[in-house]
Amino acid sequence: MSDKYNLKSKYENELKLELQKKFNSMNIMSIPKLEKIVINRGLGEAVVNSKVVEQTVDQFIRITGQKPVTTKAKKSISNFKIRDGQVIGCKVTLRRQKMYDFLTKLINISIPKIRDFRGLPKNSFDGRGNYTIGLKEEMIFPEVKVDNLDKSRGFDITFVTNTSNDSEAFALLELLGVPFRKN
Repeated sequence: MSDKYNLKSKYENELKLELQKKFNSMNIMSIPKLEKIVINRGLGEAVVNSKVVEQTVDQFIRITGQKPVTTKAKKSISNFKIRDGQVIGCKVTLRRQKMYDFLTKLINISIPKIRDFRGLPKNSFDGRGNYTIGLKEEMIFPEVKVDNLDKSRGFDITFVTNTSNDSEAFALLELLGVPFRKN
């Protein structure tokens, strides 16, 4: 990847100093930093259709370049026809360079493909410095083949930061280039 799009070097060389000045931080270790990105999809319909798990694993490998972990039910719930130990979700945790590569692809390629996109909501912070967005369809990623899809399924992307302050996390994500709404 060219240096122009390398968010990790941009963070290390430019954004750290800018964030340090903005928050008057004396300690370089207290500057907000993106620790990981978690991509998660709940697979409630895996109870009926077991192929959904295979499709999701394949999609996550294509999108992130990393093998996902399947999540299993901790207890049986008869109303939902879920048994203890049954696969009900899939997630990938990205760190270091893969995290920055995925963020670059998300900001520059995938998000602009969303129809009627006006920016990501600013109120999706959890109060502890983490930001979660929900995508309704995976077709915005160029690696996903439309021919192989039987149905469009959404997933969540969570940006986990080292700060416990939402305003610091917002400033970090905004400087990294996450397109928030202008309202």
